[in-house]
Amino acid sequence: MGESHIDIQRLTHASFAALRAGDSEKARNGFEQVVALGQADTSHWLGLAHACFRSGDHAAALGAADKALELQPRNLRALILKGDCLHNQGKPRQSVECYQYALKLAATVADVPDDIRQGLTRAQKACASQVGEYQTFLLERLKAEGFSPAASHSRFQESLDLMFGRKTIYFQQPRRYYYPGLPQIQFYERDRFNWVTGVEDKTDQIRAELSAVMEDPARFSPYVKSGDSVLGKDNQGMDDNESWGALYLWDYGRLVPENAAIFPTTLEALAAAPLPDIPGQAPMALFSKLSPDTKIPPHHGLLNTRLICHLPLIVPENCGALRVGNEERAWAEGELLIFDDSIEHEAWNTSDQERVILLFEIWRPELSEEERYLITAMLKAVKEYNTDSR
Repeated sequence: MGESHIDIQRLTHASFAALRAGDSEKARNGFEQVVALGQADTSHWLGLAHACFRSGDHAAALGAADKALELQPRNLRALILKGDCLHNQGKPRQSVECYQYALKLAATVADVPDDIRQGLTRAQKACASQVGEYQTFLLERLKAEGFSPAASHSRFQESLDLMFGRKTIYFQQPRRYYYPGLPQIQFYERDRFNWVTGVEDKTDQIRAELSAVMEDPARFSPYVKSGDSVLGKDNQGMDDNESWGALYLWDYGRLVPENAAIFPTTLEALAAAPLPDIPGQAPMALFSKLSPDTKIPPHHGLLNTRLICHLPLIVPENCGALRVGNEERAWAEGELLIFDDSIEHEAWNTSDQERVILLFEIWRPELSEEERYLITAMLKAVKEYNTDSR
């Protein structure tokens, strides 16, 4: 028994030495002897697969790689080699399945050996090529059926972007309260709301009211204050940062008297919008000022029962954009942006001037009057509980 064990060790050593030296035939013979003796483990099957592959026998290499994967289904070397075999056999779609699985597994590995890294690079190129071929095929068929990227429904176009991996799927993740069954819509189109025109038509008047206080920086305070957690687990460097300033009209459901007196037209315009009325919590309405070269980090809002509205008032050239989920939209003065802030979002001003918007919240249009009443009652109760001194 001991003599047989020594023979297997010597045979294994000689076979791998032959493989490294480029003698594929000798290596294959050695590994096949180990297999015949019933002593083959994953390394032997993998060595045999490499020897067969290098000698051009891709069918035998594929069989040996499959045996290695039976013993270790997550073996990266075997997965990559199986993908190589299938590719060389003229089966690119099947090879990409192996490559994709190998790439997924490799993403969880901290230190990848050089030989595997080279194989993963090859796998990435093959996957990219196959994806490109797949996209071209589908788009040609769709165009033959009348599809136009510029003219067809934007939601269908987004479905293609998601399917092809050009965009990532984002979901509502409110930090405080999640209401089930609401659609996952990142940006809402303005023509969905009959009150929008009334607000947008007053843009010049609202901007005129704002200009009266723009020269007084004391009117604005940092949007994020120490101790708040408006961005999530931490405020990502925005604590007391004056680069993101706020001038409140409605602050946690309280009308700010000193500001209300200055902005009568603004408040009149907001009265047409479906602002939530939750004592001590809503509505919220403010002028948001973003300094030059400033970025608001990605974060989620508190609730998915509301939408956030931006009425752009001062937008310099090359200002930047607002990203919600996988879509970016630039601000245009006088045109509302309406979005779900419970989906990850961020904003940036890359210009050398300040950007100012009127920001306010509205009820989601999908909620019935009964739902709005119950949500209001529940949030009032939560507020009462949290402020109870007991």
